[in-house]
Amino acid sequence: MQIDFQHQQSAHCENGVISNLMNHNGVKVSEPLVFGIGAGLFFVYLPFLKVNFAPGFSYRPMPGFIFRRFAKQLGIKVIHKKFSSTQEAQKVLDQKLKQGIPVGLQVGVYNLTYFPDEYRFHFNAHNLVVFGKENGNYLISDPVMEATTTLTDKELEKVRFAKGALAPKGHLYYLEKIPTQYDFENAIKKGIKKTCNDMLAPVPIVGVNAMKWVAKNIKNWPKKIGVKKTNHYLGQLIRMQEEIGTGGGGFRFIYAAFLEESSRILNNPELKVRSEEMTKIGDEWRDFALNISRVYKNRSGQENVYEQLSNQLYSLAEREKEFFKKLKKNI
Repeated sequence: MQIDFQHQQSAHCENGVISNLMNHNGVKVSEPLVFGIGAGLFFVYLPFLKVNFAPGFSYRPMPGFIFRRFAKQLGIKVIHKKFSSTQEAQKVLDQKLKQGIPVGLQVGVYNLTYFPDEYRFHFNAHNLVVFGKENGNYLISDPVMEATTTLTDKELEKVRFAKGALAPKGHLYYLEKIPTQYDFENAIKKGIKKTCNDMLAPVPIVGVNAMKWVAKNIKNWPKKIGVKKTNHYLGQLIRMQEEIGTGGGGFRFIYAAFLEESSRILNNPELKVRSEEMTKIGDEWRDFALNISRVYKNRSGQENVYEQLSNQLYSLAEREKEFFKKLKKNI
């Protein structure tokens, strides 16, 4: 039982799953277009939520939000299901595969046997597609991998019902209704507006204000909680930025590609200018990550290094604030 499914590698799992499922249904949609329409660019700081004994940082919305927004903007009906029973979860998955429907899953990373050991940690918001079952093994299209792979029924059950924060609870989803026509121009505009509103939100835990809050804390943490704990927090920040779903810099590069593609679709040259600006912002995020890594590995050698990191992140926040103000006016 194998569905004729074309696997394409992508930078981010949720974007890749959506793009691959859409392509399977005859609608060619790029990963950047999925990301932008789904308003995937985000930043949130949750100091009251501990993940791996450090505050919660995220450069993306909650799992599934990108897909839900993308589907809503284009009139696509997506069915989502979660389960309390592992048997029922497997039964529904098998039923859909027999119907010739590829199925998206939210899973935990830690027990994915085909992942390299250095990338297997407790993170429960990874996405992949199951497109068949042969000899008791499920056929897996994981968009961050170069080629398709397999998992046994027990291996798949373990990652579908991983414990901890954002536990997937067997979450599966699939496309049920595909329109014959799409208004990509309107969807792009709505996606951009949503991203601008999120990043400019007048609350302390979201968008550029959250970035400023983290910047302020980086300066204060060494005296308040000690250098060792501060470095652990910074390690969490860089892991969320550079290892989990491409994060800060990578997301900015995808968004820049989205703006470039959107400038052609909307015939709006200002978006091409914004695309170039966002690429430079992405470069600065990568520099920020590199500087954190040097501190984390005790290789910095700079004085007042935490103050410098704080200033760098605050500068990024100010830069993005001005960027999203201009972008909002452009559309």
